[in-house]
Amino acid sequence: MSGAQTAIRVDGVSQAFGAEGDPRRVVALESASLDIARGELLCLIGPSGCGKSSLLNIIGGLASPTTGQVTIDGQVVRGPSPQKVAFVFQENTLFPWRTVIDNVKLGMAFQGVPKSERQERALQSLRAVGLADFCNHYPAQLSGGMKQRVQLARALGLKTEILLMDEPFAALDEQTRMVLGEDLSVLLAQTGKTIVFVTHSLVEAVFLADRVAVLTARPGKLKKLIHVEEGHPRKSNFMTSNKLGTLRNELYELLHEEIRKTMTLRGEAGEGA
Repeated sequence: MSGAQTAIRVDGVSQAFGAEGDPRRVVALESASLDIARGELLCLIGPSGCGKSSLLNIIGGLASPTTGQVTIDGQVVRGPSPQKVAFVFQENTLFPWRTVIDNVKLGMAFQGVPKSERQERALQSLRAVGLADFCNHYPAQLSGGMKQRVQLARALGLKTEILLMDEPFAALDEQTRMVLGEDLSVLLAQTGKTIVFVTHSLVEAVFLADRVAVLTARPGKLKKLIHVEEGHPRKSNFMTSNKLGTLRNELYELLHEEIRKTMTLRGEAGEGA
């Protein structure tokens, strides 16, 4: 991503829960610094509790750092910015009493998009994820993968420059995850959005990312950045390539020690309980 313009800058960000000096204080994230280029898909990966979701929430303005700051396009993040940043979460956040298209339009209503524009924008977003024929269905009539596509369509309908995704495919079966990953790669190629994607899956991280940011066990620190030199959209044959396998193995080696540390910390916490 050399020469690319910086969209998001994470500068010395830490996040702690609990008061200074309190023995129950937990430092989730420590001194994280990272530049994310415009149009890049960056994956965050690390052991449970290492601060991946905390960092994502700080970037999106849903949480404030204990120290440090995040800037988007040079402006310090001090709260949510729905005109620039959209979220896709792991949990199903669709309203069951609203149709698919009404769920997509609801995000636009919160953003302040004029009513006259919402219908066509919603249809465009649903076409982009292959669900235009299901616009009048209800969430209960959809599979898990289709529901996640609707959530992605809702985020796309906001037309933000930045998309933050917190394990959006984690609850799905592996085959569906891979298909949605291919679709996301196509969307990245078409839209040029900047995407930050949290995952626990080594294969998913390599398949999707331009770069993978590996975090240590808590307190989460940036351990290494892995570059994936593969253009978007990613093809299905990349999944079985030697290149993906080599990068996946490198991630495993980097994370193995950190996961062991996490297990040790949990054991010590249990002994002290």
